[in-house]
Amino acid sequence: MDKQFLSISFILGAIAVALGAFGAHALRELVDEKAIQTWQTAVQYHFYHLFAIALTGVLLKQGINVWYKRAGYLFITGILVFSGSLYTMILLKATGATSVNWLGAITPIGGVCFIAGWLFLFLGVRKE
Repeated sequence: MDKQFLSISFILGAIAVALGAFGAHALRELVDEKAIQTWQTAVQYHFYHLFAIALTGVLLKQGINVWYKRAGYLFITGILVFSGSLYTMILLKATGATSVNWLGAITPIGGVCFIAGWLFLFLGVRKE
């Protein structure tokens, strides 16, 4: 399980770098500054939480703890939902789609996953 979370964090790291570079270069020609800021927020939270996934993997190397496993899955879900919804919204805007703001309504679900993941890490430490 620890290797799984570590591997996922490393792949998500490579993806975050690629998406950050895409946003800094190619995307600037397609969308306005507000959309670029939203993209940067998605990349920023993506980066923060890939480190949380790696931390989860390191903690799991010390022993299986159900709270850590849950935290890891919540961080992965948070990246997919929070950052993923923002990436999708901006990419759709870049293609000319006009009614994409509804995607912003699911973004907070990813944020709740991030918060829960951190709380589960806390619970994992407290239960050891």
